[in-house]
Amino acid sequence: MKKLTFIIPLKYKHWAFLLCFFLLGSKIFAQIPGAAQPEKYLPMLKGKKIGLVVNQTAMVGKEHLVDFLKKNKIEIVCIFAPEHGFRGDHSAGEKVKSSIDSKTKLPVYSLYGAYKKPNEEQLKKLDIVLFDIQDVGARFYTYISTLHYVMEACAEQNKTLLVLDRPNPNGFYVDGPLLDSSYKSFVGMHPVPIVHGCTMAEYAQMINGEGWLKNHISCKLDVVKIKNYTHQTPYKLPIKPSPNLPTMSSIYLYPSLCLFEGTPYSIGRGTNKPFECVGRPNCLIGSDLFTPQNIPGIAEHPPFEGKECKGFDLSEYGMNVAPFQKKINLYWLLELYKADSSKDTFFSPFFDKLAGTSELRKQIIAGKTEDEIRKSWQPGLKKYKMMRKKYLLYSELE
Repeated sequence: MKKLTFIIPLKYKHWAFLLCFFLLGSKIFAQIPGAAQPEKYLPMLKGKKIGLVVNQTAMVGKEHLVDFLKKNKIEIVCIFAPEHGFRGDHSAGEKVKSSIDSKTKLPVYSLYGAYKKPNEEQLKKLDIVLFDIQDVGARFYTYISTLHYVMEACAEQNKTLLVLDRPNPNGFYVDGPLLDSSYKSFVGMHPVPIVHGCTMAEYAQMINGEGWLKNHISCKLDVVKIKNYTHQTPYKLPIKPSPNLPTMSSIYLYPSLCLFEGTPYSIGRGTNKPFECVGRPNCLIGSDLFTPQNIPGIAEHPPFEGKECKGFDLSEYGMNVAPFQKKINLYWLLELYKADSSKDTFFSPFFDKLAGTSELRKQIIAGKTEDEIRKSWQPGLKKYKMMRKKYLLYSELE
């Protein structure tokens, strides 16, 4: 098999994209998230009882939003925690228990355990629910599912949801198959492509506008927009959004590699390169070697724990190519399927949930090329992009 060589495109817009990375530290060019604009939201919160939907990413500079609000005499009644927990110390899929936070002494209600949605008893004590969580722009990243259920609960209990918006690090493109409603789950709730191209606030507006909440109810929504942001502006995350997305390379690769969670391959959980490599024991192609290990709070007993895996190291591709290609890369999925000796067990039922459709699996089995597969996505993507335009808060510059 020939070694695949990637050439980084050097068109003008790509130079501009790269240049932005060097300017991100500048006050002139840096994006300012909603949480970093307290003058816009503190007046809305004064004298109100607040519930927060936050995790470790809800930072105001170097201070957590909870601490910042308490310092400003805002009455916080409770915290609602998504997947990975309030402190971001739970591994993927690990149930989060409701508790009392040891530092703040606030009650933390889990939205990733027995219940996914705040209940009437929890909300009746509140005047406003504030949502501030860093997303990465993929349909199967569960923070947008949490957003859906929080909006639904607020709508049912006539509470306002205030979204402090943050940049989407994968918000510069839209790609992938649209979700078929037959495959609706917590890793895919809405008829959007894998890479949806929205910030949290834009996505919340789309949930409202498209009537996706139960019985087509609508949530009262307030937003604090990001300053200096467009959908073509690169954004380097100041803190990892979940335990296994520690680098920008892993975040850029996530939409492409997460599909392997529905196959018998490791994507590096339990290594120092999660979502930057892919392989399995006795893989027939690739030359990278890695051995997953149990890492409490990050990778609890990952696939192939303690076993040497062979495959591909994609970390350089993730940083140097993925941001410029602006698409889901199917190369590794197609090539590893072709080379695998146990095709009958290559796909688990979870693959179709992640893809949001059975068509991608069927196309791969049928030997379709990446171009053929991508062509089949285009009618759905065209329709989605037209719908998405109604809810955009930031320019696309294209």
